[in-house]
Amino acid sequence: MGHALAGVMAGATVSFIAAPVEHVKARLQIQYSSVKSERLYTGPVDCASKIYRFHGLRGIYHGLSATLFFRSFFFFWWGSYDVFTRLLAEKTALSTPAINFWAGGLSAQVFWITSYPSDVVKQRIMTDPLAGGLGDGERKFAGWRDAARTVYRENGLRGYWRGFLPCFLRAFPANAMALVAFEGVMRHLP
Repeated sequence: MGHALAGVMAGATVSFIAAPVEHVKARLQIQYSSVKSERLYTGPVDCASKIYRFHGLRGIYHGLSATLFFRSFFFFWWGSYDVFTRLLAEKTALSTPAINFWAGGLSAQVFWITSYPSDVVKQRIMTDPLAGGLGDGERKFAGWRDAARTVYRENGLRGYWRGFLPCFLRAFPANAMALVAFEGVMRHLP
C-alpha cells in the first residue's frame, strides 16, 4: 500500500509540470493543416507564449484538474509494481533485472487499463478551445464532467477507449525498460 500511496503523491507532484507540457503538446497535435501558414502555432514555444499572452497562467494550466485526476491512477501503477515485484521475487528464479522488467511492463498495463478513460477525457479538455483573443473557437466544456458526458454522448463507452490498443502495446516495453534502467541505477548509487 505504501508504494501505491507514493504513486498518488508522485502523480500529484508531477502534474504541475506535466499539465502545461501536455496541454501544449495536445494543442500542437490537433493542428491538422499541412499548410504551415494556416496553423495557429508554429511550435511549442509559440503555442505556450500565445496561450500565456491571451489567457495568462490559468490558460497555461488549462486541464490541470484533469491531469491531477488522471495521475491519481499512479496508485494502480506503483501499487501493482510493488505486488508484481514481490510475487516474482518469491515465486520465480528470475534475476533482479528480469523481475524489474516484468513487473514494470505488467504494472504499466494495469495503469493504462485503469486510467485510459480519464486520459481520453483529459485530452478532450486540453484540446477544447480556450476562446478569447487566441482565435481558436468557443469553449465546449464547462468542466471534467461535461467533457466526460460528451465523450459518452458522441461514442458511448467505446469513446473512452479510442486509441487504447496502440497505447497498451507501447506501454509494456517502454515501461519495462524504463524500470529496469531506473532500478539498475538505484542499485548502483551509493
